[in-house]
Formats: sequence, C-alpha cells, structure tokens
Amino acid sequence: MDEIVLHNYFRSSTSYRVRIALEMKGLRYTYVAHHLRHGEHRDPAYLAINPQGLVPALVWSDGHVLTQSLAIIEFLDEMVPEPPLLPPDPLGRARVRMLAQMIACDIHPVNNLRILTELRMRFGASDDDVANWFRHWVNETFRPLEKMLDESPETGRFCHGDTPGLADICLAAQVANNARFDVDMLPYPAISQVVANCMELPAFIKAAPQNQPDAE
Repeated sequence: MDEIVLHNYFRSSTSYRVRIALEMKGLRYTYVAHHLRHGEHRDPAYLAINPQGLVPALVWSDGHVLTQSLAIIEFLDEMVPEPPLLPPDPLGRARVRMLAQMIACDIHPVNNLRILTELRMRFGASDDDVANWFRHWVNETFRPLEKMLDESPETGRFCHGDTPGLADICLAAQVANNARFDVDMLPYPAISQVVANCMELPAFIKAAPQNQPDAE
C-alpha cells in the first residue's frame, strides 16, 4: 500500500479519533501537524487539500482526500475489515452510531476550538466563561449517556460488548478533551470505566494527544 497521510493536530479530539482507528487497523501513516492556535490550518497549501480548513484530513493511498472523522473511520472500517469497529447486526450498528453521534454531533460542534475562540472574540467571554460553557454541553450529553451505558445489557467492557469500536473511539477522545476543562467525571462511573478499559489498549495509548510529535 502506498503512503497514507493524516493531516491533524495533537490536541484535536476528532484527530485523536482517526489516529485510534488507524492504530487499531494497523495502518502505517505519515503524520502531518497543523497547529490550530497558530492558524496553520488556514494556510493556502492546506486549504488546497481541505477547503474547509479543519482537521483531520486523510489522504488515502490512491490520493483521495477524506474529511470528517466519522466518515474517515467508517471508510477505514470498510477498507480494512479487521478488527471491526461496528457490530455485525443492524441494531448493534445503529446503537454504536447513536452513542458515537451523541458525542460527535451534540458535544463536539459547540465545544470545538473555533466556537470557543468566537465566544472570546465576539462576546468577550473569559476563560472561566469558556470553561463553564464547555462543561455545560459535556454534561448535557454525558448525563443521558451515562444512564444509557449503565442500564443497557448491550454494554460490556466497552460501549457495546467486550470489544472496542466506533463509540469507544469517540468517547475516549472526548474524555481526553474534558480533562483540559476540568470536567468532573465522578458522576459518570460507567463512562469512566469504559474509558479506563480503552486506555489499557496500545492503539488508544499510542494515539493519545500527549504521545504525538507535535505535543506541547
């Protein structure tokens, strides 16, 4: 297989998701960093790759560019089926996608860097204001997510059964991001246990933000 290139940023939770998937699939890739706080994702050279100017962007071995972390991860799962990141049954796949999208669609869009930056610039939000905003939207989703994981017989060592998949990838990346804003995880023992189980796995450890070449 020719070279795979991942354009990303060590602290980006969406980038972390894709790194985990690449590691789980055993795919070697070239790591290209774009420092979001320095505006490197707006450089013309990167905009030529991803006109949206966001990370991650994956350049597949045939030169095709893929963006949006969930789309990238499902593509990787189809191209390299083992180990699977989605269950074999339709209901199982729907449940895993549901849990993943609670994080990717309900928490991340209102808490990503460009939104937090806009709160500061447009509305004069202080660091405390921004942290409170971040924690509010995490808790709005983590409360029902905790209940769903705790009460479902489908939950095992991971979000769905005893093997990690798409939902665990999203959850581990979100919890890593939570730590930067001092999100209290005590109310979420089921979530915390799933993430602890994830962080015993080499793929999650190797992909973690602190272990990337651009980590600060």
